[in-house]
Amino acid sequence: MIYITRKEKFNAAHKLFREEWSDEKNLETFGKCSNPNWHGHNYELFVTVKGEINPETGFVIDLKELKRIIRLHVTDVIDHRNINLDVAFMKGKMASTEVLAVTIFEVLKTHVNDQFATLHSVKLYETENNFVEYFG
Repeated sequence: MIYITRKEKFNAAHKLFREEWSDEKNLETFGKCSNPNWHGHNYELFVTVKGEINPETGFVIDLKELKRIIRLHVTDVIDHRNINLDVAFMKGKMASTEVLAVTIFEVLKTHVNDQFATLHSVKLYETENNFVEYFG
């Protein structure tokens, strides 16, 4: 088994809040992340694929193809958007980094699955100090 990772970046705005809660409770729970006027991050996304090396190509997955899949299904959809309002795959979900990472994994897993390679994990950096990793 071997693992290979592709890194991509995107910028997006969001806020953490629950509409059924008061502004005070949202602020108490989510702090500045509940700002009614949103806030943004420069996200870094690491997508790791695992598998066996294809003896014909020497690849687990062609990184050009992995880049195309990530951009088509994730970064082109979310980059410079409002996660809460503009991103269909996040509709009705809390826009936390944890939920976003799980959802990105779910979006990618059907597109990264062939005879040699399967999706292993998604690691999503919200800031240089805060990140999540999801293994499905």
